[in-house]
Amino acid sequence: MLLDASESQLVLVDYQERLMPAIHDGAAALANARRLAQIARMLQVPVFGTEQNPQRLGPNDAQLRALCQRTLAKMHFSAVPDGLVEWLRPPARPQGGNARSLPRHLQKQREQQASGDGRESIVIAGCEAHVCLLQTALELLDDEFEVWVVTDACSSRTERSRDAAFDRLAGAGAELVTTEMVAFEWLRSCEHPAFKDMLALIK
Repeated sequence: MLLDASESQLVLVDYQERLMPAIHDGAAALANARRLAQIARMLQVPVFGTEQNPQRLGPNDAQLRALCQRTLAKMHFSAVPDGLVEWLRPPARPQGGNARSLPRHLQKQREQQASGDGRESIVIAGCEAHVCLLQTALELLDDEFEVWVVTDACSSRTERSRDAAFDRLAGAGAELVTTEMVAFEWLRSCEHPAFKDMLALIK
């Protein structure tokens, strides 16, 4: 199973200015998160950020925040109780007319449009991996999203905590990937119009 850009959304969890200096290998994780966001924007993949208790921990890295379409302030460690799922899977909008009068294939299209755009693959990365990233990813799995955790764009204050998060996420059914895996799967071909721009970002 490969990632498909047209079915993906990107969630970037808590790359906050006051938190990042304490994060193990935080500069590398942040650099990869920025790359992911830039590639997502090139390919029209929606990008969302979250910030944990921003009054205390500050906003996300300014460059990363500017690449997000929306940023969710939260107090729960998981972003799900504070409304992330409503952003990823907007509530159904009332449709005019009688959908049952449409041919079956058009009924299905209308149902998908009513429940958002059908992007059920959530590519997610963030800090701290064993707290906010982990809890958000597990709750997205519970909500029946496909969850792809970008390991080289995640970290915690300690390597052990980060690695324990990856072990638990893999056991729960999340796919563990890297920034380059995501980029090349979203593109699929060296003939993609964005290939050269993407290559410049990851080299």
